[in-house]
Amino acid sequence: MNRIEQRFSTLRAEGRKGLVIYIGAGDPNLEATHRLALEFDRVGVDVLELGVPFSDPLADGIVNQLAAQRGLESGTTPPRVLDTIAAIRRESQIPIVLYIYFNLLHRVGVAEFIQAAAKAGVDGLLVLDLPPEEADGYEGLMKAAELCAIWLVAPTTPEDRVAKIVRRATGFVYYVSREGVTGMQQTVSRSIGAMTDVIRRHTPIPIAVGFGISNADQARQVAESAEAIVVGSAVVNRIAEFGRSPELVAKVGGFVRELAEALKPR
Repeated sequence: MNRIEQRFSTLRAEGRKGLVIYIGAGDPNLEATHRLALEFDRVGVDVLELGVPFSDPLADGIVNQLAAQRGLESGTTPPRVLDTIAAIRRESQIPIVLYIYFNLLHRVGVAEFIQAAAKAGVDGLLVLDLPPEEADGYEGLMKAAELCAIWLVAPTTPEDRVAKIVRRATGFVYYVSREGVTGMQQTVSRSIGAMTDVIRRHTPIPIAVGFGISNADQARQVAESAEAIVVGSAVVNRIAEFGRSPELVAKVGGFVRELAEALKPR
């Protein structure tokens, strides 16, 4: 088992739901990313999802687009993200997933990038724009490196395609609970329970639900239908708000702690 699989095994054994937190790497800089990662580990985050800055993040709404832009402006590159993860690994074993666009892997070389990611301490990749039908070589390289290949399922995915996607997934399935791009929402989707039931018909691995979860009440509500919840834009928005303030880690960490507390068994 890598760290992701081990964490979900522990969560299952303890009857707990998992918390996955997304932030943009290098927003506002990589030193902040490092400090936030350690704080998230301390307050109860189960998986850290790091967005690797990209100039054309088509899956993302405005909050995460701006985070990617801030990451690029701070000089964040894929090699520097991996260096930061290697530094985090000297202090923390929090599972880490890279949220990344395929162009960045292709530019480096898919095999070279996967090997470098594994060496740095990455546990899984979520490649937003790589269709499973075109991923045979990628999946072989991921398996050899003992990294989890995370795949997305959307509300519009028909069941026959859900079956094809989730059979290839390792670590967890990421269910995108809303059509469109990332972003905060006032309410959670009503179709989450029905779609997670569809996914479970075809795989026993954990399901993490994301896109739109913005507060502790929503986190608690969505967790009833999933093994984990993913919160991104609401955290990234706080990073944008506090920016380079000396209170950045404390303020963002406090919000994330509220999410973690909301998922604890009652």
